[in-house]
Amino acid sequence: MISLFAREERDAKRQTLNDPLPLLDRHIDFHAIAAAVDAKLTLGTSGRGGRPPYPTVLMVKLLLLQQLYNLSDDALEYQVLDRTSFQRFLGLEHSRKVPDAKTIWVWRERLKAQDLIGDISAAVSGQLQRSGFIARGGQIIDASIVNAPIQRNRRDENEAIKQAHVPENWNAAKRAQKDVDARWTKKHGKSFYGYKLHANTDRRWGFIRQHEVTAAHVHDSRHFETILDPCNTSSVIRADSAYADRTRESALKQQGYRVDIQHKGHAGKALSEAQQRRNHRIAKDRAFGEHPFARLAQQGGKCLRTIGLARAQVVIGLKVASHNLMRLARLQHRGVVPA
Repeated sequence: MISLFAREERDAKRQTLNDPLPLLDRHIDFHAIAAAVDAKLTLGTSGRGGRPPYPTVLMVKLLLLQQLYNLSDDALEYQVLDRTSFQRFLGLEHSRKVPDAKTIWVWRERLKAQDLIGDISAAVSGQLQRSGFIARGGQIIDASIVNAPIQRNRRDENEAIKQAHVPENWNAAKRAQKDVDARWTKKHGKSFYGYKLHANTDRRWGFIRQHEVTAAHVHDSRHFETILDPCNTSSVIRADSAYADRTRESALKQQGYRVDIQHKGHAGKALSEAQQRRNHRIAKDRAFGEHPFARLAQQGGKCLRTIGLARAQVVIGLKVASHNLMRLARLQHRGVVPA
């Protein structure tokens, strides 16, 4: 059956399905984020001729959109050409040209080369602060593995990589296709290859306030002090037993923190009933630190298509920014008023 109003009917139904993009458009100031990028961005020497660059605000929205839906550069180009909702969000409904896959790659490389991901993170944090969502309720420290494409190397090549050496028989073209930064690790008896996101989540609102990216084999506790958030209004720090360390806990208490790090048993010395009750109490609150990782998985997945630590830091930084912005938009849409 042909309907003259089919498009309007589809749009009306789409609005009832909680499309996240209108929420982002309504509640997020992407121009402020673009301004932070433009403050340091260098596009190179300009000359006569050539296509003018796309607006920074468009490219920022495009890169965040890519992480929300976990799309490759080619898939993102196709979806922008095909999906009306993407075109509406990007302001490209009536545009003759859209950024292609190569342009998307070049912009992400600029963020890496000019170290701009920190400026995007700072701009997002500033937007949270201006909206009144300051870090409250204590901080939850945790880490999560981010999978990367598995490398197929010979045993001697892997040994060289572990020693921070590039195999001598690799030419420049092969080196460009090999990830020498990602590592294998085991969790719950399963092997994983890639990187690790170390995150500090505030208990009250569920935003990732601080984060670091390392190879997957780096122990969770290695960057504990690095990602502490001095701006959290509560002195409580929660973490699982992987972070347990008497020296660390003593130092934190001297700094005025209340330490809620779960204890772990040892061979021949099981946890007492009191310690088990304490661990159970901490676990109830610490579970909120798992929520951002779950949301990242729901938004598009915790996986990478890039090669190398520097690119992983950019992509994971964009994933964290997309999570925080989506979280902010949903809280404001629900009419949550920070208290």
